[in-house]
Amino acid sequence: MILEETFTLANGVAIPKLGLGTWRIDDDAVGQVVRNAIGIGYRHIDTAQAYGNERGVGEAVRASGVARDALFVTTKLAAECKSFVEARERIDGSLKTLGLDHIDLMLIHSPQPWAEFREGEHFFEGNLEAWRALEDAHQAGKLRAIGVSNFEAADIDNLIEHGSIAPVVNQILAHVGNTPFDLIDYSRSKGLLVEAYSPVAHGAALKNGMLIALADKYGVGIAQLCIRYCLQLGLLPLPKSSSAEHIRENAAIDFAISDEDMAALREAHDRTDYGDAGAFPVFCKKRQVVGADN
Repeated sequence: MILEETFTLANGVAIPKLGLGTWRIDDDAVGQVVRNAIGIGYRHIDTAQAYGNERGVGEAVRASGVARDALFVTTKLAAECKSFVEARERIDGSLKTLGLDHIDLMLIHSPQPWAEFREGEHFFEGNLEAWRALEDAHQAGKLRAIGVSNFEAADIDNLIEHGSIAPVVNQILAHVGNTPFDLIDYSRSKGLLVEAYSPVAHGAALKNGMLIALADKYGVGIAQLCIRYCLQLGLLPLPKSSSAEHIRENAAIDFAISDEDMAALREAHDRTDYGDAGAFPVFCKKRQVVGADN
């Protein structure tokens, strides 16, 4: 059962193979969502400072009745944070807001502030400043593992070449029709596990004719097909839903996509049209969020 399976990060830490995304779930509502997920069997919860729901996530984790060391909590340092002092304060702020004595994985959310995402500047020095704060927190036992999100090859190299601890995770947008294979391969070549956020293209995949037909062939839902696709690529998917029924369905993926069908899904990389919902990062310039469930 997928909820009982783990990957092993480069530093030896075990991480559950399927996580619950909590983006765009309000702080007042996320607690019940997380409690439902944990009750279903999820042990990996993903949040971020930018989501504004760390308090609710932490409250649900503490009240779950499941041992803390059996749960894996990820959060992310705000993309705009590019100084050592601010990063150090924000790390401690997340620990306080979550109400936890340690965080299992903390990521730099983006190499650029969202207002300047992919505009050409890499913010190498600012990312190193933030990374050094994460390294210090890791060495102090506050963080079990540290990594990055939305980082390209040059951004990863900057940390590996100039930092003292290599990142162990790169969390990126990846789904059928938008699978950045070159970045995935590069991240893996540097020892990073690749996590896939929005594996159902912010919900846009649910309307795709090719995926509808293929899901029908396997007798599964489209979201289940998309999540299975990521897993068979060796990615760690982070589907998001506020519905207990959908959360349960997202973990019911005890089937295998054939090699032939996987090849077809991989080849859909350049021709699956989801519009902006399938191709844009979680946060976009000049407005904070885009997308929907998953």
